[in-house]
Amino acid sequence: MKIYDFIEDMLRYKESLGFSRNSYESFLKDFKRFLVADYPEHEILTEKIMLEWCQMRKTEKASGFRKRATVLREFSKYLFSINRSECILSLDFLPKVTRYMPYIFTDEELIDLFNASDCVDPMPNSPRREIVIPVIFRLIYFCGLRPNEGREILREDIDLEEGTLIIRTNKSNRERKIPLSEDIIQLCRKYSEQSAVFHPNNEYFFPSPKGKHYSKEWLSEQLNTLWQSTAHSIKIPKIHPYLLRHRYAAAVMMKWIDEGADLSAKLPYLSAYMGHVKFSDTAYYIHLLPENLLRTDAINWDKLSALIPEVMDDE
Repeated sequence: MKIYDFIEDMLRYKESLGFSRNSYESFLKDFKRFLVADYPEHEILTEKIMLEWCQMRKTEKASGFRKRATVLREFSKYLFSINRSECILSLDFLPKVTRYMPYIFTDEELIDLFNASDCVDPMPNSPRREIVIPVIFRLIYFCGLRPNEGREILREDIDLEEGTLIIRTNKSNRERKIPLSEDIIQLCRKYSEQSAVFHPNNEYFFPSPKGKHYSKEWLSEQLNTLWQSTAHSIKIPKIHPYLLRHRYAAAVMMKWIDEGADLSAKLPYLSAYMGHVKFSDTAYYIHLLPENLLRTDAINWDKLSALIPEVMDDE
């Protein structure tokens, strides 16, 4: 078998571990085109082949270059495990990339943002947004959801009697079931009763006027409209929905620190709740804590130093 014949096997293997093939497929298709053109008969992946493909392109940013090489590294690890690669690609030669540091909302900014969401007026091109917006943004924030997880909730996946939410579509392609707080349950119950009048049989909890879930562009536009109605937009002109998830993680950790909890013992719970594949993805949020909190005894740096990831751009 040729090198590229193992690409589909590797993708299925990743899917069996809970990863989405979308993270790898486009890069590996590009690598296959390269192999077919220049190394069509090779059955073993060599270091020479890998380094030849890992040349930074003129149209490529450093972050994109690193993503492309990282996917090839994963493929080389798979092939090495079945004796089809000379070695595992090292990423030491790649340029270091500074990770985007998100803005963290203050309590006052969050309060003003949610107050603004309660004053939304109906619009002809977006009917019933006045009942959707106050709920969808609170649900994303208070449950630490990725924006798409909030937009794409299925009606059958939110149990308003049990008070739980099943998250099916996410970055890691893994389902998880999370509990809801009582005030969020009450908010969702009221919204569900109102929504059922207009969309009694729709599969989505937040159906758009077209009957599907709302788009990411719509969600971002609505959040920025709310933000512009507050005085805080002078300091930060534009925001995006993912900042609500960042603020949730920081808020949970700050609460634990205030309670004197051992953060290293608590982080696995936050990791499971937020749906992170790697514990280091959760530990990254420690970088977002205010500087004075980083000096607290609640953070055991001996335990966490090996878990906090390099500050890289993974967006």
